[in-house]
Amino acid sequence: MKSLFRSKLSKVALFIVPLALCLGGSTAVKAGDRDTLPLGAVGILDDRTESAQGYLKVYSSTDEFKEGDARYFPHTSYVIYTIDGKLFKNVRNHRSADDEIPELVSLPVGSYRVVARSLRGGYVRVLIVIKEDQETVLDLDLWETMT
Repeated sequence: MKSLFRSKLSKVALFIVPLALCLGGSTAVKAGDRDTLPLGAVGILDDRTESAQGYLKVYSSTDEFKEGDARYFPHTSYVIYTIDGKLFKNVRNHRSADDEIPELVSLPVGSYRVVARSLRGGYVRVLIVIKEDQETVLDLDLWETMT
């Protein structure tokens, strides 16, 4: 008798708890966000996936910078957009005018669109995928010779 009662109670609980989450007022908000996210619509947030990061290095075109007799070629800035077209980040892509190494940018795992200037093709838009703990390298001039 008790096992039948527990079985029915479990089924009712499995139905009521998700329903309460969907219809209840529970929301999750990240600091700085203006949008709220109803928990019932997507489930409980997982801290591990929230903090999953990957890295991006973009070899964009370079500008010439002269300092005395020395010439430097820092990489030009670029912009990262979310897949739905919202501005995510402007990247300077060098620390100083004599820095010729592109910046390594940490990004949450996901897909993005990069708009950057290449040497031969002018401004290009490239879809990239950032994977957890991996460095994605985008060499625009190498990419152009391959396509």
